[in-house]
Amino acid sequence: MNIANLFTNYEEAIAMILFGIGFSNLLLQRNLIKKIIGLNIMDTAMYLFLALKGYVDGHKAPIVTNGVQSVDAYINPIPSGLVLTGIVVSVSVTALMLSLTIRLYRRYHTLDLDEISTKLKKEGL
Repeated sequence: MNIANLFTNYEEAIAMILFGIGFSNLLLQRNLIKKIIGLNIMDTAMYLFLALKGYVDGHKAPIVTNGVQSVDAYINPIPSGLVLTGIVVSVSVTALMLSLTIRLYRRYHTLDLDEISTKLKKEGL
């Protein structure tokens, strides 16, 4: 990897670093809330990456103004649509995960996955 490419594409490198932080948080944490935060960091990194890939320097949003209808004058709207759709899905998934976390806490009085697993084994489930 050429170091010059890293400096010209530093935004993509930041998105990858954020994804790695979220992924390691998701794998290494035992607390359910921290796992949810890690998943949200991963989602945000993917949205950043998609938005960066859809952006073209010097082009405008795909809204026809001043009679300019050339395709070369506008950015591609599909990555923006994917990001918006992803945000809606991730908010829904986060709400579901938080509601399940609340139910687990009410039943087991802990958010530690190891303790929940131990209590499940004691219950015979």
